[in-house]
Amino acid sequence: QVQLEESGGGLVQAGGSLRLSCAASGRTFSSYGMAWVRQAPGKERERVAACRGSGGATYADSGKGRFTISSDNAKNTVYLQMNSLKPEDTAVYYCAADPYGLGSDRKPSANYWGQGTQVTVSS
Repeated sequence: QVQLEESGGGLVQAGGSLRLSCAASGRTFSSYGMAWVRQAPGKERERVAACRGSGGATYADSGKGRFTISSDNAKNTVYLQMNSLKPEDTAVYYCAADPYGLGSDRKPSANYWGQGTQVTVSS
C-alpha cells in the first residue's frame, strides 16, 4: 500500500510560482510511475506531468515550458515546480502513483492518489 500526501498549494498572483510536494510512504516508489493531476471546478481531470524512475518526464501541453516534475528518491518525494502561473491553472492538484501505467493526459489513471492541494491563481 502506498500513501501520498501533497503540500505546497496556496494563493498566488498570475506570473508567480509555486512548488508542490508529494511525500510517499508505505513502499519504495522509485520504480513507480508518478504524476501530478489537476481538476478545476466543472472540468475533467488533467494529467499535467508524469515521470518514472530515472526515465524522462512528460508534460501536458498546458504545462510545457512552465512546469517541471522532479523526484528525490532518498526522501520518497516528488515535486512539481510551477512557474509563470496563470488563472487557468487554478485547480486542485493531486499526486498519483502506479507501478504500471498512469493513463493519458486527458484520462489519467492510477492505483494511488493523494488527497489533493488547492492552487489558486489570481489575475
